[in-house]
Amino acid sequence: MKELLARGPVRCVWPLAAELGEGAYWSARKQALFFVDILGQRLHRFDPDSGVRRSWDFDEPVSAVAERAGKPGLLVTLRSGFAVFDPSDASLTRLHAPAQEPADNRFNDGKCDARGRFWAGTTDMACERPAGSLYRFDADGSCSVHAQGLRIVNGPTWSSDGRTMFVNETGLGRTWAYDFDPQQGSLGPRRLWLQHPGWSGAPDGMTTDRNGRLWIARWGGAAVACHEADGDVRALVRLPTSNVTSCAFGGKDLDTLYITTARTGLNETQRALQPLAGGLFAVDLHVQGEAGIPFAG
Repeated sequence: MKELLARGPVRCVWPLAAELGEGAYWSARKQALFFVDILGQRLHRFDPDSGVRRSWDFDEPVSAVAERAGKPGLLVTLRSGFAVFDPSDASLTRLHAPAQEPADNRFNDGKCDARGRFWAGTTDMACERPAGSLYRFDADGSCSVHAQGLRIVNGPTWSSDGRTMFVNETGLGRTWAYDFDPQQGSLGPRRLWLQHPGWSGAPDGMTTDRNGRLWIARWGGAAVACHEADGDVRALVRLPTSNVTSCAFGGKDLDTLYITTARTGLNETQRALQPLAGGLFAVDLHVQGEAGIPFAG
């Protein structure tokens, strides 16, 4: 790391060779990490204390996940919309599919804000066009679009005071900062918070620590970068594989950073040189984050 924030080495805790690992979410209630393999169409659960690993197969891409507050099951985003999945019996209940989404789009990353509203972005399947939108799905089942014309939406995450939402436009290497009303769940004007240099990899999934720093996975950059509020890089967590996709704080003290990665985008030679590509990684840190926020519905 650029600065010593780690308490130990990065370790691969599950070498599952995911095609497109994503959506890391720490459940404080279950003390477990949920994450997905979008292209592999699988949901995974990792229990670090017991080492137990579980997986569920889907008939279509599954891209993001959150617990439900006070209700069984998980809120998930599928290719075309929102659904509830209950791991206890593998039942799936579809909730909403935005009619305005193009047929060749799919949902991508997503996360709940402090009030349990689920924010999720989309991308075209080829990840080439500025066809992505950012949606908010509420506990009452309503769904609204808050940003459009983005090339691969990833994130979001929020500032410590909850008044700024950060969204990655991965295809253009940009992190946008939106004014955010935490009571209304509405977006105000946006500004370019950071244009990431191409050599560092594209910004993918991200999270915020208790000091207000952003931890951003770098697709093609073999790292997770820790950024100060002004965008400066405070530290780097280096990974033994290039396509790093998302991260979340977890563990009993919320001081372990869990990191998902991907095999997709690597040719045969690169896959041979990166045998842990697509694995789930963890690193213990001297900083703490927050657990995943449950969906209010």
